[in-house]
Amino acid sequence: MKTIRIAGTALALGLLAGAPGIVAQNGRAEHWVGTWATAVVPRPQAPATPPPPVFNNQTLRQIVHVSVGGSRIRVVLSNAFGTAPLAVGAASVALRLKGQTVVASSSRPLTFAGNSTTMVAAGAIAISDPVSLTVPALADLAIDTFLPANTASSSSPLTTHNGALQTNYVSAAGNHAGAADFPVMTTTQAWFFLSAVEVSAPAQVSAVVAFGDSITDGSLSTADTNNRWPDHLARRLMMPASGAPQPMGVLNEGIAGNRVLNEGIGPSALARFDRDVLAQSGVTHVILLEGINDLGLADAGQPLPAAAEIIAGHRQIVERAHSHGLKVFAGTFLPFEGTNLTFVPGYYSSEKDSRRQAVNELIRSSRAYDGVIDFEMAIRDPGHSLQVLQRFKGADNLHLTDAGYQAMANAVNLALLRR
Repeated sequence: MKTIRIAGTALALGLLAGAPGIVAQNGRAEHWVGTWATAVVPRPQAPATPPPPVFNNQTLRQIVHVSVGGSRIRVVLSNAFGTAPLAVGAASVALRLKGQTVVASSSRPLTFAGNSTTMVAAGAIAISDPVSLTVPALADLAIDTFLPANTASSSSPLTTHNGALQTNYVSAAGNHAGAADFPVMTTTQAWFFLSAVEVSAPAQVSAVVAFGDSITDGSLSTADTNNRWPDHLARRLMMPASGAPQPMGVLNEGIAGNRVLNEGIGPSALARFDRDVLAQSGVTHVILLEGINDLGLADAGQPLPAAAEIIAGHRQIVERAHSHGLKVFAGTFLPFEGTNLTFVPGYYSSEKDSRRQAVNELIRSSRAYDGVIDFEMAIRDPGHSLQVLQRFKGADNLHLTDAGYQAMANAVNLALLRR
């Protein structure tokens, strides 16, 4: 079983060796592969603006859309940014039917080293014991987590993924983990204390991590429809006629506002690489699409980086990936002329775009990567090369429509993802 590397706090998984289900019935260690993941960030407690939600003796029912399927699964909870232990009073997983309802008889209680409750240490994760549940590829899961304490009573930041573009459900008071009739008090479009789902799979199955910013996170795609470009890639990989090399997990580790060189929304790409890429079970490939925010957000306290500085950051990521046997494919930066982010005036300028183009030329000519995915050429307007095609253009001229994200996924040569 591979060691999980967590930035800041190390988690020794050797203690799990005696947990139920870690070794398959044939006596051989199971091969775990990520089927869903998200990149977490800290959500400070009040008086932060806006203040985070408060969970007090309530159950979260969070919906995730998996990629590769399996018959045994486990769930990874995260308190990566917490400064105090997180009490989990119960947890469960089920196939989601629609909304907050689950498929009858599909709910399975989750245990942690055989216990129905757990304390997730500050800065750490907790991996559930495996449970038998047949999960089809591209299915929705409902993951329940009962939080018996009042999160507002502690200054510990909440570990979350903002902008999930997925409706998740917060219960009325009480433990409702696994309930067929889940009493919804409110909803949220963020994931809390949840970082990954893994399936037991044949040895030839692996995973690819989409590592990036809001473009990878799918900003402005239609909520509750799974139209981010990694979602479209997962669907391509599961189509028998696609020419896909083999079933493959697709893990979305994008963070809106993230940067390569400096902290922004969440730690920089360089700072979070170990947790968000190297720690993922079964990962063999990485698609790196990050750096446009290093240019667009440069007015917010940092000087405008040269193209070579961004590429130097990429090279650090590539070296660290290669040292763990992973292949890295770089995506070219998308055109962004006319970007109109009301909260970031001046995100676009001709000088910033000149450096974007220089980055793209360096990506295309560099031999550091294992390959290049030319996202720019797939979605730009041939008649106006500084912008994307109108049908792909989101309302802010930076992010894309659902069709634009699909075009990005279609630009990935699936042959690159062969083991």
